Amino acid sequence: PVCGGKWVFLALNFVSCISQQSFPVLANIRRRCLSGVNGRWHQMVGVGLGVALCAVPVMEKQNSVSLSNDALIKRAVSLVTDSTSTLLSQTTYALIEALTEYTKAVYTLVSLYKQYASLLGKMNSEEVDAVWQVVIGARVDVTTKQQEYLRLESSWMTALRLSEMAAEAAYQSGADQASVTARSHIQLVKSQVQEVRQLSQKAETKLAEAQTEELIKAQGEESSLPQGILGSTEAGEDPYLRED
Repeated sequence: PVCGGKWVFLALNFVSCISQQSFPVLANIRRRCLSGVNGRWHQMVGVGLGVALCAVPVMEKQNSVSLSNDALIKRAVSLVTDSTSTLLSQTTYALIEALTEYTKAVYTLVSLYKQYASLLGKMNSEEVDAVWQVVIGARVDVTTKQQEYLRLESSWMTALRLSEMAAEAAYQSGADQASVTARSHIQLVKSQVQEVRQLSQKAETKLAEAQTEELIKAQGEESSLPQGILGSTEAGEDPYLRED
């Protein structure tokens, strides 16, 4: 009847919308069905739904290769290596910057120690104390920057381990290109950090030498130092252990 015809018309429109997006072959069936909706709609609906149901397994079969477990694992591990490489790059940049700032602060302190040692015996106690306060400020700056680079070094080492694990996972899953790229990146950042570390270690060596030189000269000029710098230290006590 008329009411049934309306429902059939709506049902065929719905099937048509689906067919035009995923199954183009159903569009022709809809046009044929509409022309005979009053007489053969039971038959044509069955044919339309049958074609739709038959088309689904074909789509799954075509995608079975690209959606295999191995393919999905390789795709996922490639994303992981990309992410860990990005993290490693960011932490490497931050660590190198922090190490550079630390090295600069160390060299500033070395220069102050040398200037302080050269002025011993040429200044009165007040001038010596004023210069020493500048040295103390530089030492605090060195300590602050050292703590910062040590904090970032810990983050960098964590990122390095994650990248190494991701590279190994890529190798095990057969994603050879991702594994090679990740390992090359790891070697690159290691060499960059090592280079900056060597510069900071060289600065620390210079600082130790300057401190030793200043200490020797300070002991020879003990009478020129204000009370509380060397005069109040006990025999055998390192003057640099005094409270700043």
